[in-house]
Amino acid sequence: MQKYIVVNQPEKWNFLVENITVISSQDYLTNPKYALLKKARIFNLCKEYNYQSKGYYVSLLAEAREHLPIPTVKNIVDLKNLKLVRIVSDEFDDIIQKSLKNIKSQEFVLSIYFGQNVARKYKELSNLFYKHFQVPFFRVKFSFNTKWQVQSVKVISELEIPNDHLESVQIFANEYFSKKRYDTPKLIKSDFDLAILVNPNDPAPPSNPKALKKFVDIAEKMNIYAEIIHPKDLTRLSSFDALFIRQSTEVNNEAYAFARKAQQEGIAIIDYPDAILKCCNKVYMAEALQNANINTPKTSIVHKNNLDDVLHYTGLPCVLKAPDSTFSFGVKKAKTKEEFYALANTMLKSSDLIIAQEFCPSAFDWRIGLIDGEPFFACKYYMAKNHWQIYNWKAKNKNDQDGNVDSLPIEDVPKNVLDMAVKSGRLIGKGLLGIDIKIVDKKPMVIEINDNPNIDFGVEDLHYGDLVYSKILNALKNRLD
Repeated sequence: MQKYIVVNQPEKWNFLVENITVISSQDYLTNPKYALLKKARIFNLCKEYNYQSKGYYVSLLAEAREHLPIPTVKNIVDLKNLKLVRIVSDEFDDIIQKSLKNIKSQEFVLSIYFGQNVARKYKELSNLFYKHFQVPFFRVKFSFNTKWQVQSVKVISELEIPNDHLESVQIFANEYFSKKRYDTPKLIKSDFDLAILVNPNDPAPPSNPKALKKFVDIAEKMNIYAEIIHPKDLTRLSSFDALFIRQSTEVNNEAYAFARKAQQEGIAIIDYPDAILKCCNKVYMAEALQNANINTPKTSIVHKNNLDDVLHYTGLPCVLKAPDSTFSFGVKKAKTKEEFYALANTMLKSSDLIIAQEFCPSAFDWRIGLIDGEPFFACKYYMAKNHWQIYNWKAKNKNDQDGNVDSLPIEDVPKNVLDMAVKSGRLIGKGLLGIDIKIVDKKPMVIEINDNPNIDFGVEDLHYGDLVYSKILNALKNRLD
């Protein structure tokens, strides 16, 4: 397996490492040869991992390309969430207290380099933090009141390492990069009570109130205790055995924090944090679908250096998508070259990469619902009145906000559509997925893979009824078993 160290500026990389190529983040993100590379391990040592920065996208696209990144996007997002860091560190609180008991000041900063610290007495504590977060360079700040507690966590670049640490870090680097395996912490399994996460203020909830009641009622018949919980209930999650997310999912909202905490504690989940990370980013999906040879509209990953080339490929009109757009939010259509440049430049202020796709009009989109890889409902979603999308959030009349829906038996879905949906679902893995497919010139193409598809009473359940709910609940029960 080929190994690459990815940094922002290779010429400033301080450490000599044998048999590993050091490349720039820009090169990894934009050079086609890395997109085609098979079986690679990517050590992402960019100077920052902020959401939608180059460091973030190196790990995201590495996963889309089926490379093995360290850190993963999940690790990056975890480290940004102090609540999650504290939840995880509580598991080894006794080691924290034991390791820091002789420190006389009220604050202490632990610098962790490849899972180690320059002082051997902090080796066990450094290794525990690294095993859970897998970030090469970071600092953990502790404060003492009645006991030591994590105050903040900060990712650092190699340029922020003090000179008197460099010799030790070179040794750590040699040890680290000579490994054959890079283990992640194992998760435990659990059993029976179900939390259904709902945000009362969700602008586009994935289940209407009648559907939520159905889930609770059918769960009761299946001997599952189900309770609706809200974002403020994160501290209560540990008292449940399973979590079903029924609020809009984004990398930076509570849904991800709930999913990640559930995973850390071995709670059964629909959907997994990995699915949220992957499906919520259009850049990942574009790369993953292309890598799997799944037909899509002509798609270009757009950055500030290739703006002049995009329209030659996609044509006009074209659709521009923010990486984390959901429910048609952040999806724009450019009809002219001027519109394209205006929209693209505005979007690139928020993200280093965005998506441009050829415009493929159709009367309806197929939505194939998958649970753990098995199709269990099928719908035709028609375009909103006088609009090019299923949802028209600017419609003056609320009745015109979305189009009609037909719910059909699975056997009525064209075989090539069903096969494409199942193949696409495998890119994400187990979970509840909604695969959106258009048929253009008699050929299916994937438009979207949704990690948190709608299950609304009177819509997705119209053909199969209670079976739609019981299939999902059984999937959670299977995780518990």
